[in-house]
Amino acid sequence: MRSPRTLWIKNRTMNERIQKLLAIAGVASRREAERWIADGRVTVNGVIATLGDRAGRHDEVRVDGRSIDVSDAGKSCRVIAYNKPIGEVCTRNDPEGRATVFDHLPKTKNERWINVGRLDINTSGLLLFTTDGEMANKLMHPSSEIDREYAVRVRGDVDEEMIKRLKEGVMLEDGIARFTDVRFFDGDGQNKWYHVVVMEGRNREVRRLWESQGITVSRLKRVRYGCIFLPGNVPVGTWVEMGQKDVNELYDLVGVRPKQAKRFIGKEKEQMDRQAGKQKIRQTVGRRRPKA
Repeated sequence: MRSPRTLWIKNRTMNERIQKLLAIAGVASRREAERWIADGRVTVNGVIATLGDRAGRHDEVRVDGRSIDVSDAGKSCRVIAYNKPIGEVCTRNDPEGRATVFDHLPKTKNERWINVGRLDINTSGLLLFTTDGEMANKLMHPSSEIDREYAVRVRGDVDEEMIKRLKEGVMLEDGIARFTDVRFFDGDGQNKWYHVVVMEGRNREVRRLWESQGITVSRLKRVRYGCIFLPGNVPVGTWVEMGQKDVNELYDLVGVRPKQAKRFIGKEKEQMDRQAGKQKIRQTVGRRRPKA
């Protein structure tokens, strides 16, 4: 009788790398799955996996002993657009007890929400989540050159020479950064609104670019990520599920064959409708209440 290792190796060339399979299944991002494998937390058919190993949809994959269903990996996905309020952090568990962007997302079954990029605690607006880790990875990777648009309220004197410098490039502590577009939107006096576009997701990049010119950012809101605009019918602190058209456009954006947007029927649909109906508008968020 062939051992599990022999059967696994026999089909290696037909399978995916384990971290990619876990990402496609929506269990984790590829980078997080790589950390799990490096830490020896992942097994395939009873064998501890190592980086570079492959697995398929009919293998028994476990993380920390918990069975992961990969049989339908990559066949469908979910994407939601979340209107992040000020005060939430982009992490699953915050050691300081602050509210996180995951606190009010819809529940998933055998899947995991993966955020596409981050917004700092004082920035609001569009944040995409998906159950397809491979899509999330491609949307975030610098090589994809996905543009992000922000509405920003600034305080200070802005002139054409300054805008020219910001578009040509400014040296920050982590290298040259620039806006690919800067457009005046509204306001007069010292407080004005602009719309700016960046092609990277560096930490506090928009704020730091303005601050390099002696300008203070008093409000910052992301209004677009690639081809997805912040929907006008999504109040602050709530989310909406993306339909097949939007999902297709996201896959096209990164040059990947589109997957079917997951559809809900029966009890699953009823549960989703209940979760959507219970959403509350939250302009700003404070710390979580301590558990009793």
